[in-house]
Amino acid sequence: MKNKLLIISILINVFILEAQEFTKFVNPFIGTSNFGATNPGAIAPRGMVSVSPFNVAGKQNTLEKDSRWLSNPYVNENTFLTGYSHVNLSGVGCPDLGVILLMPTTGELETNYLKYGSAYTNEIAKAGYYSNVLTRYKIKVETTATTRTGISRYTFPKGKSNILLNLGLGLTNEEGAAIKIVSPTEVEGIRTVGSFCYYKPEEAYPVYFVAKFSKPAESFGVWKTPRKYKGAEAEWMPYNGKPRIMEGYRKEVLGDSIGSYFSYNFDKPTQVEVKIGVSYVSIENARENLEKETQEFTFEDLQKQSESNWEKQLSKIKVEGGTLDDKTIFYTALYHTLIHPNILNDFNGEYPKMSTRETLKTENTRFTVFSFWDTYRNLHALMSLVYPKQQSDMVKSMLDIYDESGWLPKWELNATETTTMVGDPAGIILTDTYLKGITDFDVEKAYEAMVKSADALENNPLRPGIKPYIEKGYLTSQQIGSVSTTQEYNATDFSIALLAKSLGKKEDYKRFSKRSISYRSLFDKNLKLLRPRNADGSWYEPFDPLAGANFTKNIGFIEGNAWQYAFMVSHDIKGLMKLMGGQKAFSNQLQKVFSTNQFDMANEPDIAYPYLFNYVKGEEWRTQKMVNELMEKYFQNKPAGLPGNDDTGTMSAWLIYSMMGIYPVSPGEPIYTISTPVFDKITITLDSNYYKGETLVIEKEGIKNGVINNIQLDGKTHKSYFINHSDLIKGSKLKINLK
Repeated sequence: MKNKLLIISILINVFILEAQEFTKFVNPFIGTSNFGATNPGAIAPRGMVSVSPFNVAGKQNTLEKDSRWLSNPYVNENTFLTGYSHVNLSGVGCPDLGVILLMPTTGELETNYLKYGSAYTNEIAKAGYYSNVLTRYKIKVETTATTRTGISRYTFPKGKSNILLNLGLGLTNEEGAAIKIVSPTEVEGIRTVGSFCYYKPEEAYPVYFVAKFSKPAESFGVWKTPRKYKGAEAEWMPYNGKPRIMEGYRKEVLGDSIGSYFSYNFDKPTQVEVKIGVSYVSIENARENLEKETQEFTFEDLQKQSESNWEKQLSKIKVEGGTLDDKTIFYTALYHTLIHPNILNDFNGEYPKMSTRETLKTENTRFTVFSFWDTYRNLHALMSLVYPKQQSDMVKSMLDIYDESGWLPKWELNATETTTMVGDPAGIILTDTYLKGITDFDVEKAYEAMVKSADALENNPLRPGIKPYIEKGYLTSQQIGSVSTTQEYNATDFSIALLAKSLGKKEDYKRFSKRSISYRSLFDKNLKLLRPRNADGSWYEPFDPLAGANFTKNIGFIEGNAWQYAFMVSHDIKGLMKLMGGQKAFSNQLQKVFSTNQFDMANEPDIAYPYLFNYVKGEEWRTQKMVNELMEKYFQNKPAGLPGNDDTGTMSAWLIYSMMGIYPVSPGEPIYTISTPVFDKITITLDSNYYKGETLVIEKEGIKNGVINNIQLDGKTHKSYFINHSDLIKGSKLKINLK
């Protein structure tokens, strides 16, 4: 067995040395500032586990995430590190997870994170690897990860050292944990997480773990910080009480602020490796995940394995030309799109059932973290094009969730439905996937699920406000975000109509086509904008079209204002043009979004707007100019190199498409609109199990920084700025000539 593992290890190292063509362009620090909400921690593609430096615990008795609405374990500007968390979210707008923190220290044992925290230096982050040096302790920390296991290696100086496992600290809004030391080299436990975005506080659930140490501790134990009460209200002041240290204690300990320590006394500089397996099913599964995925591999073996897996995924798209920064922001964006949705099932296939959390088993891959309000706009379309097998498994996971809970997911997280944001976007993804030729799922069940959420008048968790929507065609001002939600329901109804047409359901096609354009009742001819109506049909007053941006209050809109939602009807652009008075009026009004600084690159509702000029003949140059300006301004090779929250890869997907020169402008429809690629040549390797062609090649020729002169598809003139998905996946060459 050991000889076999040695051979595998050598092969992995040889492969990595020969490859590294794509991972060398990944910079995980991009998005770790400017509220990008990414982190530089080590993670495997679609990994359940990531090992992230945790530096959002302030030196005051609070977490910065509570005072600054931080949703990520790491912010580039911060300098006070209190550990390395093992389950994290990337690019989300609300706090959760960020738990199971390991922290190496030296000297006498200290269990208060405000006292044992350290500054750090020498940060290195790349695909599947993160390291730094804790300046206070002179400890070098290195981390890597498999799908379900986080691996850390600590290089300690000579002397007394400790490894702390803190279960009291985290980003989650839940508390409560259990821990038990199994032996001088092993500890197991549970941490409660949940209440994402402060929604549904009853939706707390456990994450299980097992940690194994490469060297037995000379002493070990657990700590528990007691509650400290103040005043008549018995307010709990955490972390102020003196902890109870229970050395050698081997029984289970329960509490909120608890942890374990493993202490050593090294006579020379020494390395210790710690492997933590995680599961959302059981401690036994966490242990099996750890053992099956790490076996007897060394840290180097596992790091190279992770890098090899990233290389394989990133190699699906090869770009030529462009600058080093261009390639770095491109492949880092691709890296970010391959984090979420991530794997939920354990090595043995088990996973928690939606809602009840009883244990079920899958033969495929069960995915989780479906942030659909964000990702329906572009990320899943990108998965369909480049990673269709993954997208197929994501769709099957969506249908499993429907079987388990009775509803499609809206914003699902680890088998809980958070119901975050508005709309009913799952149907858009199902239609888009099917019409792009990924048909190896139960489409009739998918259609049934879509129609159920579109029609159910009672107890409908996906479409609140559905009664006035069906009766009037719009939600009224009595509902929060009435205009935004009407538009979102319209977009999904359009996708239902598309799928109905494909499946030969003619009456449903007519019914949902009609429903999909009901936003027109909210169009104000004087403002040439959408605005909320009251239940009696009158306009809501007073109305400020500028209110609603930057999280300010606006009755009609969610996370945006009337300008930022004015054109979010890409399925009915011709109808919107008519309402606005024709193509010229449409183009002028669209330009105002940009010229009056109402466009918000960091927010989803308007991210397709730069591409809408392509609907106006003669104005296509505006799309090319605007897209290039936005890329240059907002996407850069630096920590603040995202325009804001990455939204589980949505902003990164926008960038990938924009740099390739195509964009899925109308979610649900299998079409792309065309702009100027950044690179001279892009080659996408197509999956032969889903598409006939071997590759899709996009080429750019002509004057540098020019505008499009003509477009060719497989050597023939293509007269439109729109192109069908089916025309691209036959093994096609799309050539864009500039003048």
